[in-house]
Amino acid sequence: MAIQPIRLLGDPVLRTRAREVTDFDKELRTLVQDLTDTMLAAPGAGLAAPQLGVGLRVFTWNVGGELGHLVNPVLRLSEETQHGPEGCLSIPDLTFDCTRALSVVATGFDMHGEPLVVEGSELLARAIQHETDHLDGVLFVDRLDAEARKAAMREIRATDWFAAEQPVVKVSPHATFGTGR
Repeated sequence: MAIQPIRLLGDPVLRTRAREVTDFDKELRTLVQDLTDTMLAAPGAGLAAPQLGVGLRVFTWNVGGELGHLVNPVLRLSEETQHGPEGCLSIPDLTFDCTRALSVVATGFDMHGEPLVVEGSELLARAIQHETDHLDGVLFVDRLDAEARKAAMREIRATDWFAAEQPVVKVSPHATFGTGR
């Protein structure tokens, strides 16, 4: 079990687009295990590699007892939407209402390079969209309307973890290929 520190809002790696995974090797499998262990310990519904400081396109999820991971995701979103509370391990202890697609079909690969298709609705769809956003350097607060985002940022700035002088940037134990720290 390898629980890693989770990067918080303010860390530049969270605003950087992650690179496609090209090597489906032991290191990737270790990263998926670290993501899973860290997500379960937090606990959270999902965790993306940039949240551990690794700039690669991979994330894990744990929704309704279903545990999984996806590498190099491509999403097809429904036109029907859902609006509800959303949180993030990189913005601890806060939730804000966010609009997402109601359902999603995500294609990509598993950690062994085998093609994978994941279909989900409601919370699973929300988690997959949220984690894929992380891979693009987008945080869920970016998806709030202007008024809600302003209120959210006011709450975030009032937290103890954000009020610290500068976010602590730790070195990742995983190779980041120059895309993270």
